[in-house]
Amino acid sequence: MGSGPSRVYKSASVHPLLKNVELHQYFALEVDQRTNTKLSFNSAVFDELHNLIPVDEQAELNTAFRSFTHATEKVDPTIRQRELERFVIELSWKSSKIEGNTYTLLDTERLIKEQQEAQGHPQHEAVMILNHKDAFQTIVKDRSAFKEITIRSILELHNVLTKNLSIESGIRKHAVGITGTAYRPLDNERQIKEALERLVLTVNSTRYPLEKGLILASMLAYLQPFADGNKRTARMLSNAVLLAYDYFPLSYRSIDENEYKSAQLLFYETNNLYYVKRLFLEQYMFALKTYFV
Repeated sequence: MGSGPSRVYKSASVHPLLKNVELHQYFALEVDQRTNTKLSFNSAVFDELHNLIPVDEQAELNTAFRSFTHATEKVDPTIRQRELERFVIELSWKSSKIEGNTYTLLDTERLIKEQQEAQGHPQHEAVMILNHKDAFQTIVKDRSAFKEITIRSILELHNVLTKNLSIESGIRKHAVGITGTAYRPLDNERQIKEALERLVLTVNSTRYPLEKGLILASMLAYLQPFADGNKRTARMLSNAVLLAYDYFPLSYRSIDENEYKSAQLLFYETNNLYYVKRLFLEQYMFALKTYFV
């Protein structure tokens, strides 16, 4: 079981969405060989999006809590700016890398600090990274605006993240497929909007900020309301809500992107959130121990 916050990730749970499964064993089978998979969006999962982080786990996480406002305001302004820039660089790099971007961390640093694009890389990779920077600046500018999310705020953040990337804005009007899974998201615009509205209601009625962030990070990607840019919007919107409640945001710097993708696909196919939750909380603890210390 362990002790302290690490127990949160290792403890078994009877929650229907949090049963421990063997991730590598599940993906040892090819996509069409997996059995008992959910091939379409399961709206019943909304009914289970509560108590994902129960009170005993919240108590342990609260012992590690650091106020983002206090952590950033207690340091010298020059150091604050440098640390914020470091966070933005690392978030922009890793979130983009998860999406297949081939910029290195040093390439990303030069791009953001010196506006110097890396040679031999397509321009859209630089645009993707700079969009991450702009999106983070957007949510930091008015943190309290995300205490309650709206469909409009989700659409606006998606627009910032996908600016100049030839990605259709707004709720998609056609079907999409996801590489590596037989799961097919909703393909009807009305149904997508209804599910998005239900997600907004669910998040706004959830009290614990880390649980809000977890729901957004997982469910927005599961719903896939946009033609592209769903996972990066989910990650950034989750960070926006965490910041609104004075929690540290996640840079995802130390995450293994293949494990992250596998955890997401497992949720799509089985609605099992065990690994998504574990990775999310591990990255939260990483942020607490890494930035403004």
